[in-house]
Amino acid sequence: RSRGHTVTLFNRGKTKPGLFPDVEKLTGDRDPNKGEGLKALEGRKWDAVVDTSGYVPRVVRASAELLAPHVQHYTFVSSISVYKDLSRQGLDETATVATVEDATTEDVEKHYGALKALCEQAAETAMPGRVFNVRPGLIVGPDDPSDRFTYWPLRVARGGEVLAPGDGVDPLQFIDAR
Repeated sequence: RSRGHTVTLFNRGKTKPGLFPDVEKLTGDRDPNKGEGLKALEGRKWDAVVDTSGYVPRVVRASAELLAPHVQHYTFVSSISVYKDLSRQGLDETATVATVEDATTEDVEKHYGALKALCEQAAETAMPGRVFNVRPGLIVGPDDPSDRFTYWPLRVARGGEVLAPGDGVDPLQFIDAR
């Protein structure tokens, strides 16, 4: 916004609806089968979309197909969990991604990585050559219920000997959600 961009948020309007009072907000649901679904996005045009909440390919496909004629660029925030073998170091975009036998499953808890990979594919199918997939590691910060990050600074602050994974030089990158 400081560079003159106009920002529009699309969400259900349930969590902290008072945030960003000077930004346009459209209310709906990513799942086209719920409530008003994607109706608020119909007939609108944007230069770029940043999709931070795609977990189910059917849902990503619906929004990407709706937006395709009206969007120049689509950034999909995926996950390093898409990779089939996370034990290897130095993975890049050419590494094999996870798969799931039933591509119609929506069991995100059980098939998170494979479903994220299918979401990437759904967006690319809807907007060939206009999708940028970001595969971050840990996204942490306020409202992160996972305790994947906060455990460590709190434990180290207590002092004493700390049993931790790795050898102390293993690469790890955190992204602050703010």
